[in-house]
Amino acid sequence: MAGQLGFGAAILAAIGYVAYSVYADAAASGMGAIALLPFLLLFIALLIALGFEFVNGFHDTANAVATVIYTNAMPANVAVVWSGFFNFLGVLLSSGAVAFGIVSLLPVELILQVGSSAGFAMVFALLIAAIVWNLATWWLGIPSSSSHTLIGSIIGVGVANAMMHGKSGTAGVDWTKATEIGQALLVSPLIGFGVAALLFLAMKVLIRNEALYQEPKGDTPPPLWIRTLLIFTCTGVSFAHGSNDGQKGMGLIMLILIGTVPTAYALNRAVPESYTQEFHIGADKAYAALTNGAAAAAIRPDDARRTVTSYIADKTYKPETAPALAALVQHIDRQVDEYGSLAKVPAAATENVRNDMYLASEGIKRLAKDEAANLDDTRVEAVNGFKKSLDAGTRFIPTWVKVAVAFALGLGTMVGWKRIVVTVGEKIGKSHLTYAQGASAELVAMGTIFAADHLGLPVSTTHVLSSGVAGTMAANKSGLQMSTVRNLLMAWVLTLPCSILLAGGLYAVFSMVF
Repeated sequence: MAGQLGFGAAILAAIGYVAYSVYADAAASGMGAIALLPFLLLFIALLIALGFEFVNGFHDTANAVATVIYTNAMPANVAVVWSGFFNFLGVLLSSGAVAFGIVSLLPVELILQVGSSAGFAMVFALLIAAIVWNLATWWLGIPSSSSHTLIGSIIGVGVANAMMHGKSGTAGVDWTKATEIGQALLVSPLIGFGVAALLFLAMKVLIRNEALYQEPKGDTPPPLWIRTLLIFTCTGVSFAHGSNDGQKGMGLIMLILIGTVPTAYALNRAVPESYTQEFHIGADKAYAALTNGAAAAAIRPDDARRTVTSYIADKTYKPETAPALAALVQHIDRQVDEYGSLAKVPAAATENVRNDMYLASEGIKRLAKDEAANLDDTRVEAVNGFKKSLDAGTRFIPTWVKVAVAFALGLGTMVGWKRIVVTVGEKIGKSHLTYAQGASAELVAMGTIFAADHLGLPVSTTHVLSSGVAGTMAANKSGLQMSTVRNLLMAWVLTLPCSILLAGGLYAVFSMVF
């Protein structure tokens, strides 16, 4: 009873913290009271986004504690609190690269109108679809990937949006980025399986201690050094999971905040004083690179926006693309110069300035890699340099968002860990997990997730660790429980199509409701 009361009190405290933070930020930006309906939609959207991270906690993060629990390195109640705490730290110290990598999968036209009914339909559809599929697989005890699910939901919304506007379904998603992320999700489990198997075999050759390769006896903990290694790897996987998976919720929460409270969150008003001067210098270099030093014809901002938006959506370079992007860069620079700095952009202009900056950044990202644009290395360096300034002004995450996501992820870890832990610890191999197997799988999972976080790519903690355990079982010739392996493969195969269909259908329904 006391535990339930404490859990309820923690949730109420977190909700109060989020509400106060939004109010304080809105007041600090000079914004008046938010109208009732947008505020209600904001509150519901934030709860759903944090709900996704809560479910992510007891679905994905449970993998981090499976090995320490089943090797008796830590008691279960201590392990889940320990893992929850380091998930919390991982989120707080994350870079934000993965957060905006996920967001860039969404159709640019929806991101630009995220505060509209279509924007809310998008956010609600993809989050609810991801939560439903995660809960379904968790209930069945199947270690499915929250990353996989969320990406499928984003693709579903993008495809549905394109088809509802008479376009081909392939036009609604940045397939280049989707392919990059899909490759990371596909390759990471293979790395987990292969490298964990090799590491386990190397341990057997180099460390001749039979106790490491036998099942734990009763509640006896492993030798001190292997116990330390297991706890270290559990800590590392938990921290890495927080720094990678926790960012997905952050990116979506920022979309929600930008759409409903643009004055406070559309622009980063905390940039350093040197930012404005660097911004102007970067804009001049980018403009010269895009026009190749020639005088550009005058292009109205509205026409420039339409041309750049079309280029991002259709991915087809035309002669007018670079001049339009140059005109947009010039227009943004003129606005920032007029107001003096991002901090002084008035409330009425904030959303438009932010949208122009986001649009220019996405346009530059595509143009810099487009061979049809024929930009040499010097010109690519100039436009990418300005893109960094644009991103610094629009892609930021307030500390309270990190704290709220970290809290939801950590709390989820402590609540619903058992179903997935039992599957990983008992149902992948035909024998009990040994100390060496647990250490090998966790070490590889930790390294893989840290590498992906550094590259700004989302990977699945579930896939990497589960495949790592399977790899050590295969290397040890322990045998695999094919029923569990089939379930894992089915979840791996079905997650994308099911989440795409579910999110696409919900988006179509919500588009009619909002």
